[in-house]
Amino acid sequence: MKTTLLHTSQFRNIMEKHIFQTITYLLHQEQEFAIACKIKYITFTPKLPTHIQKTLNETVLFVLSGYTYQSASLESEYFSFEAGFGKENFGSLVTVPLLSIKQIIIDDEVLLINFADFVPEAPHSNDHSMRTLLSNPKNKKLLKKKKENL
Repeated sequence: MKTTLLHTSQFRNIMEKHIFQTITYLLHQEQEFAIACKIKYITFTPKLPTHIQKTLNETVLFVLSGYTYQSASLESEYFSFEAGFGKENFGSLVTVPLLSIKQIIIDDEVLLINFADFVPEAPHSNDHSMRTLLSNPKNKKLLKKKKENL
């Protein structure tokens, strides 16, 4: 197998859909689970205090059970949940890009392994800006009118 296939946008799309569908299935089945993910792509709101952030490894395991599981929310590209950290149980909303999830685990069994790399979008790229602009139906209409007037 060519390892370059694992680094294509097409393969990333397949894996992202697979992760989305797997988490959707687990949530519909009311099955608690764990995810192992790359910490550098995770957003914490509010940000974790430095002394807690320093204790986290490059890959971190989040066990989704109890309140953390109940707070879980799945979007097309992100998975989020509330979690407590450190001895003081510092609360933060954890937002994880789906492709930064490397494994999904139930009990001690690995259910899913993600071999695709997460490639963060440049926040100010023209492609990203255009998609953001066109995601609003009102903007699509304005763009259409502008083309008609040209």
